[in-house]
Amino acid sequence: MQNTKTVDELKYPVFKTYMVQISMQQPWKIRLHLEDREEKTIFLKLANQIIEEILSGRLRSGSRLSGSRSLADELKINRKTVQSVYEDLEAQGWLISKPRQGTFVAENLPELKHKKIGVAVELNPSPTASSPVPIKNDGIPDTRLIPYELFSRAYRHALNQVTRSQIMGYGDPQGSIELRQALLQMLSMERFIKISIDNICVVRGSQMGIFLAARVLAKQSSSRNVIVVEQWSYPPAIETFLSHHYQIVRVQLDQHGLDIEHLEEILEKHAVAAVYTTPHHQYPSTVTMAMDRRLKLLELSKGFDFYIIEDDYDHEFHYDSRPIPPLISLPHAEKVIHIGSLSKVFAPSLRIGYVVANRDIIYAMNQDILLIDKQGNIITELAMAELMQQGEIKRHIRKMRKIYQQRRDFTLHQFQSVFKDQVEINSPLGGMALWVKFKFPYRTEYAELLNQLHIDAEAHFAEGVQQSNNHFHIRFGYAALNETEISNSVSLLYDVFNFNE
Repeated sequence: MQNTKTVDELKYPVFKTYMVQISMQQPWKIRLHLEDREEKTIFLKLANQIIEEILSGRLRSGSRLSGSRSLADELKINRKTVQSVYEDLEAQGWLISKPRQGTFVAENLPELKHKKIGVAVELNPSPTASSPVPIKNDGIPDTRLIPYELFSRAYRHALNQVTRSQIMGYGDPQGSIELRQALLQMLSMERFIKISIDNICVVRGSQMGIFLAARVLAKQSSSRNVIVVEQWSYPPAIETFLSHHYQIVRVQLDQHGLDIEHLEEILEKHAVAAVYTTPHHQYPSTVTMAMDRRLKLLELSKGFDFYIIEDDYDHEFHYDSRPIPPLISLPHAEKVIHIGSLSKVFAPSLRIGYVVANRDIIYAMNQDILLIDKQGNIITELAMAELMQQGEIKRHIRKMRKIYQQRRDFTLHQFQSVFKDQVEINSPLGGMALWVKFKFPYRTEYAELLNQLHIDAEAHFAEGVQQSNNHFHIRFGYAALNETEISNSVSLLYDVFNFNE
């Protein structure tokens, strides 16, 4: 391969680094002018001006912006407005903040355009941008907002620890003691769960926890062959139960969550091994189960002797009130298997989840883990334990909660502005997605186009459940999209449903 380095770089190895440092000093400060802009607020004037300067090339990747105080003085505006703009553009991926250095234009800028067959809607006025965002749009975190520097530091510390301590061999199938202690503190302080460290098992994400629960229950209660799931439910969980030869029976849902009266009818007719539920933010409908129903469900569990598999997949993101305590923290919760995950906090690829249950269930899971995942991931577990103990994860959650709430509100506004009276959405108390009801019939030609947008319609979550002839739902994830991408996605949906014809 031909060497493309310059003569100066070959002669002087530090030449390139030195030149980068010189270029980053930016002897000329870019001037911004807001007076003639049409936006109604100073916040929007400044935010859009900065984005336009980035797109035009005046502000290049890696360029350092003026400090908030300096820019506020220059523009004769409030410093808090500048700080808010910087924070918002950082959340969207345009800027990046470096401790003790300042605010810079990001190296990897947000996607500037989405594409669909027959439709191309510009997110920003850039004729050269052309890259779709391949996101399964059902409520995943925005990985662009991960604190990578904190991750790197924690992973380095974890690697040094296991190397010095010579613990690179097989570990505890239940998970590292450090991470279980950190989880114990979080579950006790944040979620009112009174347990010991022996009641916690670390797994590779919530799906592994669901699989282990199904496997353990299949061996313990072979005479009970029914798993009850909600009317709309999480497809991978259902596939897991089917793989263990369970019969699936669906229980109805309403605006308060799982229909307890319908569940009682099912319990009278079937030998139920477990009820699988997502009570905090029902998947996919986002409904939060009311407290009286939670208590009744626990009473039924005790009376009919079935387990409750509580999938608490996004407990951290509750916006309008304090989160309702999980089932396992309430009275009569002896037969609750609580499954949680850190994947929604950071990224699905993190693969850190946990199961909380009685000791017999945890012991049985450990025996199965020895068959499939004897070692686990000690380095990741130690790194996560450090971030939890130092409060970094809590700080990150606090930051993301604010951003995702803003994105929820913005998404609601966009759907209502674009579709007007053709859409109905009950604003969820939390979570990372909306359950959007369209007040017109579903057409088969929508399927392929929705698939291209990585959006699932309700039939995906409710196989065998009869669909209405005059309306249908989709699950629209907003957490992984910034406001520009949300606007574009809603516009694309408008085109998909042929409202422009």
